[in-house]
Amino acid sequence: MNITITDGAQEYLSSLLEKQGVEGIAVRIFIQQPGTPYAETCLAYCRPDEVNETDEILNLPKLKVYIEKNSVNFLDEAFVDYATEKMGGQLTIKAPNAKMPKVTADSPIEDQINYVLYSDINPGLAAHGGEVSLLEVLDGQVAVLKFGGGCQGCSAVDLTLKEGVEKTLMEKVPGLTAVKDSTDHTVTDNAFM
Repeated sequence: MNITITDGAQEYLSSLLEKQGVEGIAVRIFIQQPGTPYAETCLAYCRPDEVNETDEILNLPKLKVYIEKNSVNFLDEAFVDYATEKMGGQLTIKAPNAKMPKVTADSPIEDQINYVLYSDINPGLAAHGGEVSLLEVLDGQVAVLKFGGGCQGCSAVDLTLKEGVEKTLMEKVPGLTAVKDSTDHTVTDNAFM
């Protein structure tokens, strides 16, 4: 488990736990809606009666941290820090893999495709109010995609699919042989033109 909680963050969290006046209270880290574009990294108090037997435990010098089992892969490379500022301080949590867990060549092809869509392709499409998502993978090698937002009905969607999305996916996902679009582009209500 590769989670960094700096000394400053440990001090700060430890002081918050002491103020609770509960023997054995700890911190819980988890991801709400992990693996989606709406993922949020959360930090909460964890009383002794709230510990789950499936939790991963991180024993730090100043506190104990429980990590929800379903969040472990999404918290890989997470970084928690506390910085003192003029007006107090700021606790920051960065979890670069919260929206999509880190993938490798051994990961399922669906995970590899989603990782490229969310990390490489959708940020560019978002500038035009668009997005693309994976519907399914046929025969383990053909990605069926659905365009939404400003991409649905856009006159340049064929170019976006062939020169952008398909090219990027084929370069970055070994074993992928084709990309298909399932979107009905006759609906042009919110299209980017």
